Amino acid sequence: MTLYLAEAGLLDLSASFLFEVIAFILMIAILGRWVYPRVMAAAEGRQRLITEQLEAAERSREEAEARLREAERSLQAARQRAAEVLEGAGKTGEQMRADLRARAEEEARRVTENARRDIEAERQKAIDSVRGEVADLVVAATEKVVGETLDDQRHRSLIERAIAQVGGDSKN
Repeated sequence: MTLYLAEAGLLDLSASFLFEVIAFILMIAILGRWVYPRVMAAAEGRQRLITEQLEAAERSREEAEARLREAERSLQAARQRAAEVLEGAGKTGEQMRADLRARAEEEARRVTENARRDIEAERQKAIDSVRGEVADLVVAATEKVVGETLDDQRHRSLIERAIAQVGGDSKN
């Protein structure tokens, strides 16, 4: 086959060809001996650096996830505390409302009782006043009917009977 290429003029087996083949082999040997190890060392160093960066990124992601979980736990605890505070405030508000209602009811009872006592006192005053007026009217009417002034003893007994009658009528 090399003959066919040589006959066709495509392959020239001259000294320059041999020199180029030897130069190529020398270049491969020099590259393989001195350059290739350096390129491989640089590539391996770069690969180690990338691996370390990936591992650091993974650690950072794990730490961030751990912090996120901790923050979520803290947030949940804060929400729970807030709910407890709100519940306590609601209970306190209800207790205050109940206390105020009890005080208001007690005050209403006290005012009502005072009003009853005042009404009873005014009623008693009115009854006493009416009794006094009735007694005066009875005396005046008796003097007119009898036509004379009664002595003190008769006067008192007549007044007491009239008051008893008026007292009995007012109870009915």
